[in-house]
Amino acid sequence: MASPSDRVWRQLEQAPREALERELTPADLQTLLLEVIRQRAAAVTLARLAQRWQQDRYVRPAGSDPRRVWPLEARLWALLPEEFAAIDLSPTTPLGTCTAVAPGSQNRVVSTVRGSEVVSDPTNVLALEAAKRRKDPRAARVNLACCHRVLRAQPFDAPGVFQHFRLFALVTSARDQGSAMTEAHMLTAHMKFWIKALADLVPARQVTVSYTVFGFPPLAQRLTDTVLPNLEAARPGNVTIKEDPGRQHGRDYYYERGAIKIYVDDGEVGDGGFTNWTARLNNDAKERCFTSCLSTERLAALTP
Repeated sequence: MASPSDRVWRQLEQAPREALERELTPADLQTLLLEVIRQRAAAVTLARLAQRWQQDRYVRPAGSDPRRVWPLEARLWALLPEEFAAIDLSPTTPLGTCTAVAPGSQNRVVSTVRGSEVVSDPTNVLALEAAKRRKDPRAARVNLACCHRVLRAQPFDAPGVFQHFRLFALVTSARDQGSAMTEAHMLTAHMKFWIKALADLVPARQVTVSYTVFGFPPLAQRLTDTVLPNLEAARPGNVTIKEDPGRQHGRDYYYERGAIKIYVDDGEVGDGGFTNWTARLNNDAKERCFTSCLSTERLAALTP
């Protein structure tokens, strides 16, 4: 009796490239790929498996010590304001999440044969969930947080930088109130949390939070009259808040509005900014979204 994959193989005989790229249904393509993977897995020897374990950068364990990282993450959860809902993400997300939600390349993502991809950026996935929750008219503002190990496909050659790593991430989405007031509230909430958390976790180190406005005058005005006065009122002594007017990195990613970076001493540990992700997901130009994240493994390496 012919198997389901046999029928798909016959479709490939005349024009294999066209069938693979366009003509096969998602279900037929998955059937074919699963059969190929099953056959390849059956041919794996223990010797080859041991070799891959040693050589494949995607599967090697992290270089960090979880006894240092997990208590730090527990403290971040304890310090997180109640307004943020905690989310425990799946290891995978629908195929195309990275490239459809944010400007990115699928080559940086580990895709699966089941129409999904390994999470490479938790803020993209949180934005999907935030957009879904914002469809509820009772959800005037959605604040989400997660801590997740991400896997990225591009090679990392720098010391102390790994193929997979843990990120503590926040996403806030709400409807525009005008005059950049929504943006000001989002920016204040995220910056206030990171400032408080880092002052608590690394009190003996110099923390710097920089901000950049990408040509959006209303946000610049709100920074002056709303955001900075609010932050300065309770700014710890080891924290500096400063403008970085020359920053260009992430300008397209952060939607031509504004972004932040977080440093401990001279090392970057976090990043964030405004995106149009929930606006595009809900087809609503009045939707506003701010995302930020911090590498808990980098931070753990700096704690006593």
